[in-house]
Amino acid sequence: MTDSNTNEHQPTPDGAAEAPAEHQDFLREMVQGDLAAGRISGVVTRFPPEPNGYLHIGHAKAICLNFGIARQFEGQCNLRMDDTNPTKEDVEYVDSITADVKWLIAGWADHCLGMKPVGRLPEKSDLGGREDYYQPPVMAAEGATGSASAPEAGDAPGGSEAPASPEPLEPFYASDYFEPLYEYAVELVRRGKAYVCDHTPAEVDEMRGAPHRPGQESAFRDRTVGESLDLLERMRAGEFPDAARTLRAKIDMSAPNVWLRDPVLYRIRHATHHHTGDDWCIYPMYDFAHGLSDYIEGITHSLCTLEFEVHRPLYEWILEALDLPRAHPRQREFARLNMTYTVMSKRKLLRLVQEEHVSGWDDPRMPTVSGMRRRGYPAAAIRDFCGRIGVAKSDNMVQVQMLEHCVREDLNPRAPRAMAVLRPLRVVIENYPEGHVEEMEAVNNPEDASMGTRLVPFSRVIYIEQDDFREVPPPKYFRLSPGKEVRLRYAYVIKCTDVVKDPETGEVVEVRATYDPATRSGMNPEGRKVKATVHWVSADHAIDAEVRLYGALFTAEDPEDVPEDGDFIDSLDPDSLETLTDCKLEPSLGAAVPGAAVQFERLGYFCADPEDSRPGAPVFNRTVTLKDAWARIEKKQGQG
Repeated sequence: MTDSNTNEHQPTPDGAAEAPAEHQDFLREMVQGDLAAGRISGVVTRFPPEPNGYLHIGHAKAICLNFGIARQFEGQCNLRMDDTNPTKEDVEYVDSITADVKWLIAGWADHCLGMKPVGRLPEKSDLGGREDYYQPPVMAAEGATGSASAPEAGDAPGGSEAPASPEPLEPFYASDYFEPLYEYAVELVRRGKAYVCDHTPAEVDEMRGAPHRPGQESAFRDRTVGESLDLLERMRAGEFPDAARTLRAKIDMSAPNVWLRDPVLYRIRHATHHHTGDDWCIYPMYDFAHGLSDYIEGITHSLCTLEFEVHRPLYEWILEALDLPRAHPRQREFARLNMTYTVMSKRKLLRLVQEEHVSGWDDPRMPTVSGMRRRGYPAAAIRDFCGRIGVAKSDNMVQVQMLEHCVREDLNPRAPRAMAVLRPLRVVIENYPEGHVEEMEAVNNPEDASMGTRLVPFSRVIYIEQDDFREVPPPKYFRLSPGKEVRLRYAYVIKCTDVVKDPETGEVVEVRATYDPATRSGMNPEGRKVKATVHWVSADHAIDAEVRLYGALFTAEDPEDVPEDGDFIDSLDPDSLETLTDCKLEPSLGAAVPGAAVQFERLGYFCADPEDSRPGAPVFNRTVTLKDAWARIEKKQGQG
């Protein structure tokens, strides 16, 4: 892991903690060097997910990196859907990706977001006698109008400033470039650098060889340019069935890098595409579309995760083989995010959804951005986390506790406090007047006096947590027990005088107590020392609620590290979700805004579920726990 370089947090208008200022890493040094050398006149990065699933915390790292670099160097970052596989992609994924990106960068780097007017296709121009395609961007920020001018021949990428636009905007789509990509493929054939191959996919894989042995040339490698052009045109026209033919680059079947061994550029696939419908039945491979899409958009730096490092020579070969008139984008790689108790494979995440191990892509136990948002993770905390883990050149494993720490740090200074009893135990204060109600003044946030106070009703019957009472207390237990006293937060000191038990189970169902009127909050009689303070809710005023306690989805630190005959599903934690349906909340929580953060005092940070919470029937999700000293003591005693 790289040095996290702790930075000061800057407050934002909404009070959320800002992400740390970007510290230098090898990618930022590269960008800075390119600017200083004049290789580029501006910075244009991109975030190009495939719309075949929801974004997860690993994508969040890539978003923060690409938008962070654009932000630092006053450039732009394009949001593009690399949608070249019609059988795996869906509009649902496009919509979720767009929403997640906008949410994550809001108030931080949304002014860098490059998009395009709905339906706009790349412009075709003549640059120095060569045909060129360019997709001009507009900025998603409101207020300005205009259009970016097409770059001149030889222009370094990033030279045209993208204006803002009030027009309806959408992400860039690789599928909007299918026509230019096809023309580029035709040009490769004309230059003798690509050919149509009739081998089956299995044969092509077998003939590719391995790093330690050369590949076998295709029997169709020496097809004439004319024959390959004819077959390619007929492939596009739909004359052949799926997998009957492919277009392959003609590079080097003995290259040490197997990705240079005549890779497939186009395959036949009779499938309806989410964006282009049935206009095409041949689709470019990702490696072919990737670099050319970057070029069409004028990307200066194509930042990918490490698995694309071996693909970089092919990325560069395609751009150079076409002799493109503008400066080429530059691909560099960084380590992907691996996090404990988490899976990052979209295929595995999709399986969790399809097999209903979770409630959906936005299940708060999922590492998806939508799941974390529903759980109550602030965008600023995720950005902070991504900044702290840094950018590395080799894979590493990050502890999930670091993410939780960033969430707590963000929420602590700004989340209002409230009292909630999740596992209620009825307490009757026998010497408190029946029917009498007092308003106790409670602090909304001790970290921020400007958040003021609220009034909490207090009455003869209250609820406390079951864990805050023990009939037979263990050593060092200072909460309520027979003959012992505790302070009720913002209220009085009470003393347990008796208990009422269920006659069948022997379980304590009610505590009887007395209170001392001289100990109201703010009053501290001399010599009176009470070691514990507990939270409570007035029974007559309590709001009934459902509360969902979320934990780690897996019991294994690395769920993807399984034996050959194992399955990552085997390490799912059956107790990762506990749903409590008889919770009692103070009245102020009845008006909780879905998604808004609140700290249940002594219990953790929670948010009203944006999907299931209703007026009069709130549902709260636990975002993250607080540190609980007693829980650690109890755990240690249990181990002893």
